[in-house]
Amino acid sequence: MYLDNAATTYPKPDSVYERVLHTMREVGGSPGRGGHRRSLEGGRLLFQAREAVADFFAISDSSRVLFTHNATEALNVALHGVLVPGDHVITTSMEHNSLLRPLNSLAATGVEVTIVPAAANGVVSVEDIRRALRPQTRMIAVSHVSNVCGAIQPLAELAEVSRAAGTFFLVDGAQSAGYLPLDVTRLGIDLLAVPGHKGLLGPVGTGFLYVAPSVSLRPLLQGGTGTNSTELNQPLVMPDGFEAGTHNLPGIVGLQAGLDFILNRGITALHDHKQALLCQAQQALSRIPGVTIHGPADPAERCAVLSFSVAGVDGSRLATELDQDYDIAVRAGLHCAPLAHGTLGTFPAGTLRISPGWSTTGEEIAFFSDAVVQCLAKF
Repeated sequence: MYLDNAATTYPKPDSVYERVLHTMREVGGSPGRGGHRRSLEGGRLLFQAREAVADFFAISDSSRVLFTHNATEALNVALHGVLVPGDHVITTSMEHNSLLRPLNSLAATGVEVTIVPAAANGVVSVEDIRRALRPQTRMIAVSHVSNVCGAIQPLAELAEVSRAAGTFFLVDGAQSAGYLPLDVTRLGIDLLAVPGHKGLLGPVGTGFLYVAPSVSLRPLLQGGTGTNSTELNQPLVMPDGFEAGTHNLPGIVGLQAGLDFILNRGITALHDHKQALLCQAQQALSRIPGVTIHGPADPAERCAVLSFSVAGVDGSRLATELDQDYDIAVRAGLHCAPLAHGTLGTFPAGTLRISPGWSTTGEEIAFFSDAVVQCLAKF
């Protein structure tokens, strides 16, 4: 039983595996690296996938979609590509290290970083973000949904604060893309970093960064683009100049298959299915003595994950028991978000996190809940 979909979705829909294999076996060519028909077919598939991503997130110009290998790379492109010494960035205590570590690196170069503490339930105050603004503030950077406790941040209100202040608004959509609708135009998102292998159901090694037309970006990598080959300087045209090197075409095509699956099932239906499973797990776990559920009390203010701890019990030991004795995959520890655990009051021990997927059933959640009770009886 796999309950670690917040790390990466498993299994993928069959159509994802099929499209990846077909691209590897029947296409083979690298987009933009030749005029032969296999390369041209690769270019066509790459363009179709880029268009599919743009449509899914209401992006009007698909050339503003930059394919990356994951959300971490996308965040690094956004941060290192925009910020310069003297700039000020506002973020929150609920962020993943994929955002905090590059910000910490930039702080050593002269970029000022303000980390606004969230409330004990993981939700940040819009007014606290507003009060942190300075004349030098260049960017507000937040995760849409916490990977630790599933807290949903007030994205529309934060976007309004950013827009009024004239700053760029960077959103880490790692735990919300594919779970919650994300309309970049309506919300006013300037930079959106998304992995392909989580809620979008695509293969690992895929992701993208959306860059609004108002954002002037510097490339993180330099190298072959298949275009402007006479120039020794990296071209700045989108998307070519920001996708140096050979594309992961099978993975990107698989990502499009994941998007197609979500559209066919309906993002609302998939979200409701996972929310029902999380509510079922919360109700069962809440009946166990010593269990504390972390994050918003209202399930409507949380999505994707459920994080809990048991008084006097090492979460890592419980996770190991569930894995070895019941073949249940969960994740324990700090989840690459130490400040978030500090906010929730669970540092340094961390929590045990479950994250059901599109194929998880209510029977599996019931089995998991019973297994937790049986494991605790041994301790």
